[in-house]
Amino acid sequence: MFGGSETITRIPKIRRFNMNPTVFNWRSTVVRSLLTACVLIVGAGCAVTSGQQEVFTPEHVARIKSVSSVRMSPDGHGIAYVLNVQRKPNDEDDGAAWAELHLVDLAGTSRPFVTGEVNVSNIDWTPDGSGISFIAKRGDDEHKALYVIPVDGGEARKVVEHDTNVGEYTWSPSGDRVAFLAKEKEDKERKKLKDKGFKAEVYEEDFRPVCMWIATPGDDSAAPSPLELPGFPSTPRWSPTGDRIAVALAPTPLIDDRYMKRKIHIINAESGEVLAKLENPGKLGDVRWSPDGTHLAIISGEDMNDPAAGRLLIAPADGGAFQDLLPGYVGHVAAIRWRDKDNVLFIGDEGCFTTFNRVRMDSGARVTIVSDDTPMILRALSLAGDGRSAAFVVETPRHPRAVYTMKHGDDEPRRLTNANPWLADVKFARQTVVKYRARDGMGIEGVLMQPLPGSGSKPYPLIMTVHGGPESHYSNAFLTRYSGGGQVAAARGFAVFYPNYRGSTGRGVGFSKLGQADYGGGEFNDLVDAIDHLVKVGVTGGSYGGFASAWCATKLTEHFAAAVMFVGISDQISKFGTTDIPNEMYLVHSRTWPWDNWEFFRERSPISYVQQARTPILIMHGKNDTRVHPSQSMELYRYLKTLGNVPVRLVFYPGEGHGNRKAAGRFDYSLRLIRWMEHYLKGDGGDPPPYELDYGFAEDEDEGEDE
Repeated sequence: MFGGSETITRIPKIRRFNMNPTVFNWRSTVVRSLLTACVLIVGAGCAVTSGQQEVFTPEHVARIKSVSSVRMSPDGHGIAYVLNVQRKPNDEDDGAAWAELHLVDLAGTSRPFVTGEVNVSNIDWTPDGSGISFIAKRGDDEHKALYVIPVDGGEARKVVEHDTNVGEYTWSPSGDRVAFLAKEKEDKERKKLKDKGFKAEVYEEDFRPVCMWIATPGDDSAAPSPLELPGFPSTPRWSPTGDRIAVALAPTPLIDDRYMKRKIHIINAESGEVLAKLENPGKLGDVRWSPDGTHLAIISGEDMNDPAAGRLLIAPADGGAFQDLLPGYVGHVAAIRWRDKDNVLFIGDEGCFTTFNRVRMDSGARVTIVSDDTPMILRALSLAGDGRSAAFVVETPRHPRAVYTMKHGDDEPRRLTNANPWLADVKFARQTVVKYRARDGMGIEGVLMQPLPGSGSKPYPLIMTVHGGPESHYSNAFLTRYSGGGQVAAARGFAVFYPNYRGSTGRGVGFSKLGQADYGGGEFNDLVDAIDHLVKVGVTGGSYGGFASAWCATKLTEHFAAAVMFVGISDQISKFGTTDIPNEMYLVHSRTWPWDNWEFFRERSPISYVQQARTPILIMHGKNDTRVHPSQSMELYRYLKTLGNVPVRLVFYPGEGHGNRKAAGRFDYSLRLIRWMEHYLKGDGGDPPPYELDYGFAEDEDEGEDE
């Protein structure tokens, strides 16, 4: 139905590596190109449009709007979406981006529904299609509540509120009930003790349970009733038959258990009785009922050692073994929806590209509807009730995430929204996909952003931006963000390379496991093999990419002229002792415990090589980070600062966690990243640039002199 004329293949086909060394030898081809004209095109590129005047700056990055989620109406005539609108640094109170609710029709006419200083989340349609539901804290609300706004006009009305924040929710098929998740209310006696100063925190034990509640929307006389469940719930999905709810349960609400120990339970919607337990074999992604309520499709890890949920599995709803619909899939399933009771539609991450596909439940036969030859990167999927039309979140190298749609028989999705029309007046540097051989012959790929013509003199310096995870990957998408350089760096005469080193996702389970039990080994050799022989190379990245930056600045210091480390790892031993994901680190990263091999963890720690470090490094970290504790940055800084052999600076961001969410912190980070790279890759180097920043803001007229 969807598409329908494509060739069917049982084992998915994706772009394969042609390992002809005359084409993909990085040292002989890409390096020479970067040192001269910086051009190697493998796949679609983005040329500069004539007549454009502006070039990308951190100010541009700070005003980008993007779509984060889409929901197609049951009748397929409209698409509700959330638009993230960044706050203006210095002009608004600091904070994360606002999240607005909009509705766009199939002609591309978009209407604002809930906008301004709002934070809308968890959007959905009421089952009858008459309204759009969402979670928000509005007006005099003490906690987040569930609202519904009519599509044909009228104000949003609160339909479910609770003693604590309403979280994830799911509608019954008839729309007369809602199952939602919320924490238990804090005990009154405990609150009194806190008010008297008894605020001791018992680490990883002192938490309030999250429960599932059943509510009748709009009925203020009936309080929500809890369902007693054997675990901590997430991802609730009401069955199409109305009698059951699928929910993932973990033994505790800790993030480590959410990552590694969630299992799907089928419960009675009236009593909460567990009717079946489905043993997903690894990490759990999305869960979706078949239209007839007989099966569930899930995105799961292949096993407990699979770094990412990316397998498409089917299981009977009354229990039983899972069936892998795409055995041997050399990619990662990113989003799923049932088209009908026999077919599942899915978005697949395949290398630096994405595909849209249909697969039959009975045979596993696959139809590719949108191939990886298109310039679009598909990020989210929603279907109409009949499964014949779809809504997507899509980004390209030229625009951030927007709403796209496609109906049965269309060749490809078409764009409906443009929240950043000003981008038409900005110059874009060319962006291409490149492939090369690592030293052991392994095929590696990544995305290369070339310097904007006229932005600098040759040879061009290069910034390597390393993704985190490492169970993640870069697509040929809109890569200009506050923390990665992107078009801002390209406009200032840098080439920017985004490598998908071994251990990345998008190329199947086998490739994503190649970095296990080898911290800083083959995975980071892939980085050096991409840039060896270049004189002016900088490296940056966050989280595991921050670990890469620290490793490159210490162990591999001879290859890098500058480094910017963000929320990164410097000491694998103390990192294990301070992180909130120790089990995930063991199962899908190190594959050994520290106490079983102390020497391995010491050898794979950047602090073990600080004496040889000669790469100037800027270290930045959120002070409230629980994933990679801020002490990781403090350790590396203190060692390097005390040795005094290399320029080093440490910047902490109060109130930020594992990555900056607030406007001021993002803008500050962008400025520091670019200035550090310009100072050491294009400037005279030496001592660090001044620690103060000129944000470019005019002083308020009523601001007087300091007293």
